[in-house]
Amino acid sequence: MRQILQHYIFYHVGVFFSPYLCLKKKKKKEKKFLHGECSIILKLRAVVTSLLAPVSKVIQQVQSFREQNRSSPLFNHLSAVSESVPGLGWVAMSPKPGPYVKEMQDAAMFYTNRVLKDYKEKDKTHVDWVKSYLSIWTDLQAYIKQHHTTGLVWSKSGPVASASGAPSAPRGGPAPPPPPGPPPPPMDLNQSAGGDSSATSRNALFASLNKGADITKGLKHVSDAQKTHKNPALRSQAAPLHTGPRPFSAPRPTASAAPALTLPPVLELDGKKWKVENQQGAQGLVISDTELKQVVYAFKCNNSTLQIKGKINSITVDNCKKMGLVFDDVVGIVEVINCKDVKVQVLGKVPTISINKTDGCHVYLSQHSLSCEIVSAKSSEMNVLVPGKDGEYTEIPVPEQFKTVWDGKKLVTTATEIAG
Repeated sequence: MRQILQHYIFYHVGVFFSPYLCLKKKKKKEKKFLHGECSIILKLRAVVTSLLAPVSKVIQQVQSFREQNRSSPLFNHLSAVSESVPGLGWVAMSPKPGPYVKEMQDAAMFYTNRVLKDYKEKDKTHVDWVKSYLSIWTDLQAYIKQHHTTGLVWSKSGPVASASGAPSAPRGGPAPPPPPGPPPPPMDLNQSAGGDSSATSRNALFASLNKGADITKGLKHVSDAQKTHKNPALRSQAAPLHTGPRPFSAPRPTASAAPALTLPPVLELDGKKWKVENQQGAQGLVISDTELKQVVYAFKCNNSTLQIKGKINSITVDNCKKMGLVFDDVVGIVEVINCKDVKVQVLGKVPTISINKTDGCHVYLSQHSLSCEIVSAKSSEMNVLVPGKDGEYTEIPVPEQFKTVWDGKKLVTTATEIAG
């Protein structure tokens, strides 16, 4: 089935074949990493980072390919791969990489459900692709559960890892181990191991034990001045330092995150798409020269504000934190995805606002957009602010808790209200 799908994609929708090859290449690199590096001992976290560098590079290639083809009819296919491909970096996750892979699979299902909705009655090839692609993550979870439940398992007897990605060894293979030495002579139980001194010490020990109750006569008397409960002044004195050997404690592994890659800020028109990317602390960003067919895509903008003037087709806010968005009119949809603490204000009209996987979102409606539909999924701390006749806004929280009951024929889900 995969060969049939590859043939179909290559000749009919070839735009998708490139990230598929990247993903295939990525899996080969990870397979090499597992088979080659699970037999070595890691001494430095920096070595792990260098070993995973080719893996991270291919992940970025897949994600970049998706962003370059947002106008593709297979954008949902590309998004499913792009959103889930970081799951192949599970080798760096600890202590439970399995749930991390499951989370990446759920991210892919958000887009594969759209593929099923669009092609379920049109082309069965896309339906088969969804099943085949999701099975990759299901099989990977089963493999992790069987072999690496609490994290990547390293060998305890392998050679030390090197940044080159493979242990150093001569071309002809490692030298054979030296032959074992001769076995020790049989132990003579009648002969003392330590000579005369050991025998003397042992005899002295038995003699002291044979004293019975008289064994305590050799103990030193402790006066009241040397007792802490009799002499409280002793408690304020520093305790003697312990000079004996310390008990062994296993070193705890320290998690070191890879250094974040800082990309240059972008604010440009690419074809019919306005790109607003990697803005940090940029207050007062404005897009004024707009057309109805244009779209705006804001990606990884933190502590920034963006104002869009005129009427455009759609707006997408992706992976942004503390982002403020103000716009006039949108004829399509405004999407907020994977964001934290964002504010969206409508000055004109918008038919639909979609909020997905977002924590903290305030939506300010205008008098002309009160009929707007707000669709949310996997989000929290959402509030809609509705303007009153006096111009003041009334803040209304979006329900996050629901109750589902069976009425005899179907499931009925309603929002619950908690008095507090």
